[in-house]
Amino acid sequence: LKLGNLLAAPATARGPAGMRFSVWAALAALAAAGDWQAISGVKTTFQTISAGAGDAGLVEKGDTVTVHAKGTVQQTGKTFWSTKDPGQRPFTYTAGVGGVITGWDQGCLGMKKGEVRQLSIPAAEGYGERGFPAWGIPAGGDLTFEIEVLDIKKAKVQYSDAL
Repeated sequence: LKLGNLLAAPATARGPAGMRFSVWAALAALAAAGDWQAISGVKTTFQTISAGAGDAGLVEKGDTVTVHAKGTVQQTGKTFWSTKDPGQRPFTYTAGVGGVITGWDQGCLGMKKGEVRQLSIPAAEGYGERGFPAWGIPAGGDLTFEIEVLDIKKAKVQYSDAL
């Protein structure tokens, strides 16, 4: 089926082989299957859920970044942390210097203020073979994070990977 056909179809239609489906469910599946992008040097991948401000600066190594974040274990679907939960507040970290798990640290580089990005983080770039049992993250648990950049304070010193 083509997207145009789905949009022109009634709320419930017949697909290939006469299968009935909901157009809205099909559209949700198409949206969820967005373009996942690779990140150089890591196995974590990302997809942009909503773009940030066009003129906003990018998250770079050494910047102080404030985000809303929601973390979910891929194997169980269990949310283990959300800054939007009652009693929680936005999280602030220094980008690109190893202060958070590798998948998050590298996956947020290049984001703009206001951007929402979903990260798919393999266990090796998350909490590894030990997991984080106190948060319900099992050994070898792969993670999904949804990150929304709220603020970027540029580093006073420019970091360089070259020595």
